[in-house]
Amino acid sequence: MDRIAIEGGNPLFGDIPVSGAKNSAIKLMAASLLTSEPVRLTNMPRLADTRLLGRLLQRFGCGISESDGAQGQQTILHTPEITSAFAPYDLVRQMRASFNVLGPLLARTGHAKVSLPGGCTIGARPVDLHLKALEALGAHIDMHEGYVFAQAPRGLKGAEITFPFVSVGATEHALMAAVLARGTTVMHNSACEPEIVDLAECLNAMGARVSGAGTKTIVVEGVTSLRGTDWAVVCDRIEAGTYAVAAAMAGGEVRLTKVRPELIAALLDKLAEAGCEITHGENTVTIRRGEGRLRPVDLTTDVYPGFATDLQAQFMALMTLADGESVIRETIFENRFMHVPELGRLGADISVSGGEARVRGVERLRGAQVMATDLRASACLVIGGLAAEGETIVNRVYHLDRGFENLEGKLSACGANVRRLKGDAPVEEEE
Repeated sequence: MDRIAIEGGNPLFGDIPVSGAKNSAIKLMAASLLTSEPVRLTNMPRLADTRLLGRLLQRFGCGISESDGAQGQQTILHTPEITSAFAPYDLVRQMRASFNVLGPLLARTGHAKVSLPGGCTIGARPVDLHLKALEALGAHIDMHEGYVFAQAPRGLKGAEITFPFVSVGATEHALMAAVLARGTTVMHNSACEPEIVDLAECLNAMGARVSGAGTKTIVVEGVTSLRGTDWAVVCDRIEAGTYAVAAAMAGGEVRLTKVRPELIAALLDKLAEAGCEITHGENTVTIRRGEGRLRPVDLTTDVYPGFATDLQAQFMALMTLADGESVIRETIFENRFMHVPELGRLGADISVSGGEARVRGVERLRGAQVMATDLRASACLVIGGLAAEGETIVNRVYHLDRGFENLEGKLSACGANVRRLKGDAPVEEEE
């Protein structure tokens, strides 16, 4: 199992290009099932999650080709016919978002059998909102032995859907199903994330009629069929935010390119509050941090445009070196402080009570063996290692490969001493 070794203490200087968003790319890939024509996605990240979803889509009859084009990395997906509407447990359990193939399969074929995604290390995250939305659209849902059996032999029909709480996955799922439903669908209390806007705009380019994406109310006028399209995946705001925090942690000056600054405004405000200098260009953000300790910053995670839960762990790593106490409140997912004990191994002083973590800044961190528990925790520990004295080794970095493309290469290009250790070498215990 691969590991990442970081020798801390090097400030970062240079440019880091931001990849296409993982959370958008995988939903756009699922949406390609809605048409019999080719869909070409550019600015595509090459990640473990996109490869996994690609294998699942191929089971349904989707042909997939990857190449480098004039607009960077691209993937062409073409499903002229759905040859199977069965998504097995062995594939769905590996990535929760793969459950969202249910809606497109049901909308296009009238039936689907998809495994429930199983548990999640950062909380329960039930799919009941997904299923209730599909039922509102006219689907008949049965569950047996861990599988969802969905049927709509006469097609889906428009409906009024009100989500009891904001859910990105359920909003995206209902949106993909509704575009081929007869009549009008109105979705209330919808999520407003940029990835949902990206999905809606891509669907419109395919011939859908979606309005209101990015607001609490989305309206979908159903159409009978969709066409193929070319679409550039929106930049990954979580990757951009992670590198912004890394620059603040290590010191120096880093310019993020191929980024939309407004998508990470909540994070940039907090970095400025901590004492970093932030400047914006049209598609760039520059983060500078000089000498001296950071200021402590309190934050509470929230749905977009609030502070993203997917950046909470990274910002907590930054606050371990602040001159004072910070309070970080997590409101989106339970169990999302599992990185705290591992930061403690680096010398951080953090206490947790329920959904609140108190981070008392220390003067220095020291390298150690640490274990990643999930994708964002992996990035948090790499960030901690950038500023820790000596060597930090992050184990179980397969989590990292799910959401970050060439992280060690991008950081190394800016002067970080980061390298990947290949193979199954055993983890050595510290004395």
